[in-house]
Amino acid sequence: MPLIALTGGIASGKSTVARRLAEYGAVIVDADAIVREVQQPGSPVLADIADAFGDGMLRSDGSLDRAALGRHVFGHPDRVARLNALVHPAVGEESRRRFAEAFAADPEAVVVYDVPLLAEARADDAWDLVVVAHAPASVREQRMVELRGMTGADARARIASQAGDDERLTLADVVIDTAGSLEHTIAQTDALWERVSEPRRSLE
Repeated sequence: MPLIALTGGIASGKSTVARRLAEYGAVIVDADAIVREVQQPGSPVLADIADAFGDGMLRSDGSLDRAALGRHVFGHPDRVARLNALVHPAVGEESRRRFAEAFAADPEAVVVYDVPLLAEARADDAWDLVVVAHAPASVREQRMVELRGMTGADARARIASQAGDDERLTLADVVIDTAGSLEHTIAQTDALWERVSEPRRSLE
């Protein structure tokens, strides 16, 4: 059964799509959760981050200060690239382990990799389907300001640190338009599930 990459820019509504697919029974592998795991205190990745960007990226308990790291790298493409080079290999290894584990448990599973930085790091992997949750940058900026309490400048810096909309859309096999109502996003996600689960239903 399919291995699906689900991506989208920050505040694109990607998590809403992932939650809906999970409700249908898809196995969700969350790239952001894996990032947090590989950056735990004592991990080689966290040590590399401290070496690269300074001990100011760590809290007093030795854990990563994500806010400090974000302030340090976002808006600086060279720093973002350096951070990605430290983190992405470990995330890739762990995600592939989880894909294999999911298919070993159920060869007919629908596995969805919820990954913000597909275009930046995993575009050439062997996905059966690439799904892009898409809303224009202006809409995403407004969401970050209104829902996350960010300043417009901070929101724009976060958006600018990721791949552009055109780069993501070029990879897409399916585009879910998330700029409208929640109901519209859910309806498109339901249609996607019908498409990817059809082979499984035919075997039942």
